[in-house]
Amino acid sequence: MSFYQYKDTIEEGDLVFAFISRGTIKPIVITRDQQLNTRYGHYEHNDMIGMKYGQQMAGARGYGFIHLLHPTPEMWTLSLPHRTQIVYTSDSSYIMQRLNVVAGTRVIEAGTGSASFTHSFARTVAAEGRLFTYEFHEPRYNEAKRELEEHNMTGNTLITHRDVCNDGFELDNIPENFQHDGGINGDVIFLDLPSPWTAIPHLNSVISQTSRVGICCFSPCIEQVDKTVKALQDEGWTEIEMVEVAGRRWEARKDMVKDIKDVVKRLKDIQSRKNQGIENRRHAKVKSGEKRDHDQVDSGDNGSDSDKKFQNLGKGFNPFGKGIRVREGDDGFEWRNVTKVEGEVKSHTSYLTFAYKIPVPS
Repeated sequence: MSFYQYKDTIEEGDLVFAFISRGTIKPIVITRDQQLNTRYGHYEHNDMIGMKYGQQMAGARGYGFIHLLHPTPEMWTLSLPHRTQIVYTSDSSYIMQRLNVVAGTRVIEAGTGSASFTHSFARTVAAEGRLFTYEFHEPRYNEAKRELEEHNMTGNTLITHRDVCNDGFELDNIPENFQHDGGINGDVIFLDLPSPWTAIPHLNSVISQTSRVGICCFSPCIEQVDKTVKALQDEGWTEIEMVEVAGRRWEARKDMVKDIKDVVKRLKDIQSRKNQGIENRRHAKVKSGEKRDHDQVDSGDNGSDSDKKFQNLGKGFNPFGKGIRVREGDDGFEWRNVTKVEGEVKSHTSYLTFAYKIPVPS
């Protein structure tokens, strides 16, 4: 089991994402004689062994259910224990596309943090690629290293405990299967650091000298972007551009079609019923506080001919279903497909500063 390839059947020792509800996804390692307890019931690990990924599982007592999902970096991002601010899929997918990260790419990541983006990088560069990730905070480094080992991701990922801002990116004793021309030779760099401008001058010794190199700096403040851009310019990086990824939700639904003739009829009906009520009260001869009989009230109908045809219609003439429950798409009404966008822009986490370095021919 790994994040690199898919399988159909759940086995003992596999990582499974239990989809409990839209806001609750729990990663579990399948262990015999263990159980998952939720507010919707409990689920035996023994029963999960042999089931298919994506299958719905009923609770042990016959009520409640969960879905058993295959591990992916995107699912891990939604469920991982946060040790730092993480890179969400809306940003990571754009960065991958913008820097053209593919199978075989050699990536340098500084600021492993909760290892959210680390999982995406490792999956995308595949077995033929290599990922060098650095974390300066030792407890976070230890946790990330443990998770990568548990997820069988050390085949193409090398994690290092180091402060790259002060000590640079160069490594001693790089495993032979991670070397390229005797070194790191990265062609994509991702910096998620408080001060990326201090790390940028250390990159020249670890990036490719024969191919175009791309970099992305992930910074939450515009002041950080300003300093980063200056450092990139000083170090000879070009095509510098800052991007902000923001998102809006689009809602697709059906809207009832309303004809202007129906609107006019509805207004006439409302006015007719209003006039009828006024006339009834005007002609009623009833003492205050006493209930009146039906024959004590004159019809008082002084409405026009066009008004009369809308009388005795129960709740009144209403072709739009107002006041009654109408199911969206009901065959009794005419509908059209419409969309609606949220007014508020969401999903901002940081500014993304991109740049590229072209090797100078010797």
